[in-house]
Amino acid sequence: MEEIGTSSLPIPPSSASPPHLDEDYPKDVLNSIHPPRPDWYEELFAFVMAKGSKAYEAQAARIKTQIFTNLRGKDKTVLELGIGTGPNLKYYASDNGVRVFGIDPNKKMEKYAQAAAAAAGLPPENFKFIHAVAEVLPLSDASVDAVVGTVVLCSVKDINMTLKEVMRVLKPGGLFLFVEHVAAEDGTILKFVQGILDPLQQCVSDGCHLTRKTGKCISEAGFSAVDINTALGYTLYSIPSRLRNCFQVE
Repeated sequence: MEEIGTSSLPIPPSSASPPHLDEDYPKDVLNSIHPPRPDWYEELFAFVMAKGSKAYEAQAARIKTQIFTNLRGKDKTVLELGIGTGPNLKYYASDNGVRVFGIDPNKKMEKYAQAAAAAAGLPPENFKFIHAVAEVLPLSDASVDAVVGTVVLCSVKDINMTLKEVMRVLKPGGLFLFVEHVAAEDGTILKFVQGILDPLQQCVSDGCHLTRKTGKCISEAGFSAVDINTALGYTLYSIPSRLRNCFQVE
């Protein structure tokens, strides 16, 4: 695995208000973007993610340790997109005062994420699992210090809508950190194979796309800076938000 370097991008103090959670999150919005799956499917998928991702997490540990050093500090509010079973919580939950909101459209992930939060030493009052989609976040404008997502932008229905939401909820100077698998270079054998497997991947992996050009979408989203490093087909991003959040969901 190629060694990856990421920039340390501090989060300056902000006068933005604490996050307000929309307790009346419209379920029709959730269901229209992420149509309900049978309970057995969501339970099985959550179980497979909890038990079957250990090999990937072991491989990605070095990279994740590097990028999550950008979140070290006190009294930060973190929003994690597609928190799933909570494998990332151990990387930043030990910071004093950190408060974490975990978004996921699969309600069956909650029990695993709660267990991961407890194992990481995160107090129950500092972790909130939210049944929602990344395209419409139930949090107020300019309310979180950092947004985190690992291998999640490949699965959202609308990546550009998701990125607008990320910018909306980030405080001025906030940080967006994520790790994504991305499409191979055009004209390569790997890209050809990805194209063949993509429909099957979407069916068995809850909408995951193999050929999404995530880096291009990020670069064109309007962030003030983008730091991209690539290793083994995974791309790492470290992105500070703009000084003013000017994007809204239409």
